[in-house]
Amino acid sequence: MSSPQALPAILPSPAVVVLASLVAVIVLAYRHFSTKSSPAPAPPVDVKAPPKIAEPTPWLDFDLKTATTRDHIYVNKTLRHPYFQTMAHQPMHINNWIEIDKDYERDLAMKKEVIAKHGAKVLNSLPENDHASGELLATLVDYLPKRYPTLFESLPGGIWNKVTDEKYPNVDKLQGVEALMVVSRLVQDDFLMAREREDGHVYFVGGVVAHPGFYDFSQKIGKSMYDVHTVVPQFNEKILMSVERTLKRFQPHEPFERSSWEMVDDYNLYHHNIADLHDGEATLDENLHPKDYLFRTDHQTFRKLPNSKGIIFGVHPILRRLEEFADKPLVPALLATIHEQASADLMKYKLAGVYQDKMLPYLKGLTQSQIDRGLITGEESVSDFRELAK
Repeated sequence: MSSPQALPAILPSPAVVVLASLVAVIVLAYRHFSTKSSPAPAPPVDVKAPPKIAEPTPWLDFDLKTATTRDHIYVNKTLRHPYFQTMAHQPMHINNWIEIDKDYERDLAMKKEVIAKHGAKVLNSLPENDHASGELLATLVDYLPKRYPTLFESLPGGIWNKVTDEKYPNVDKLQGVEALMVVSRLVQDDFLMAREREDGHVYFVGGVVAHPGFYDFSQKIGKSMYDVHTVVPQFNEKILMSVERTLKRFQPHEPFERSSWEMVDDYNLYHHNIADLHDGEATLDENLHPKDYLFRTDHQTFRKLPNSKGIIFGVHPILRRLEEFADKPLVPALLATIHEQASADLMKYKLAGVYQDKMLPYLKGLTQSQIDRGLITGEESVSDFRELAK
């Protein structure tokens, strides 16, 4: 038998060969670039919660009868030389947000009277501030029993002020003026409240300001930082932009503080008598000795609320008789130098013309006494007063 006939071989055409070669090249190229040249996949984003502010340290042996604030002449830049318009702020430890002193009961009683008499003129809130007012109250309700456990105690949704024996349960839902009314019964501090609006500027939108001393809080509501400070020398021209930038950028975990000063002639924190004595038109009571002039320090604190983004300006006014500076090395000389060398517009704004003719000789007498007692030599620079603090 004959062997089976072999099938004829089917040879690929030249076009097919070329096509197969091209496919092979593409596959090899893909493998090369996909394994060697492609960037590595991005690592997963590590999303962290924003930093939280530290808890306050409990002040377990706090004694209200003898309590004083820190001395803001030294811990802040209240007095400085050369003296010019500047924000002069610094980071604030959370323990120093609310400082309670021996005048606590007096100041709260005065605040209650002022609010009862003047109402919305000193306590008000625009609708856009309602959430922030509630958050401010909630922040105080949380803070005060932790920082001052001998004075405050937590209640369900609220707080007990053991000094005044006023209990505020279930206030965690309050907003607007109702929340601010409770705030006014807890601390000596006033609070101005602000927020950034769509135009990129900061506006005052509410607060409780029973102790302004020199101004009408109701005239600030709804106004921008620029409009409010048109009467303040050099503010809008020199520091407005940096102040607004700071207020918009700082975060809830970055509280800061500063302080300002005025000379006043009485304890009426709502409206001092001197505020009505225009520079050069009148003077203080001739029977008032300069030692009894009052140096008013406004300790100002700044916080941003994490939920509402409200900007909180706390203001705690502190009054000290000028005589108390007698044993503070260089401080009388520093205060005198500021009045003699600072710009005339700033001193006019502070009504220096009303009181300095009597005050300056008194301060120079205190300085000479410090030289005679060996507290200073008289050759020091007044800007070095902190170095001589006891």
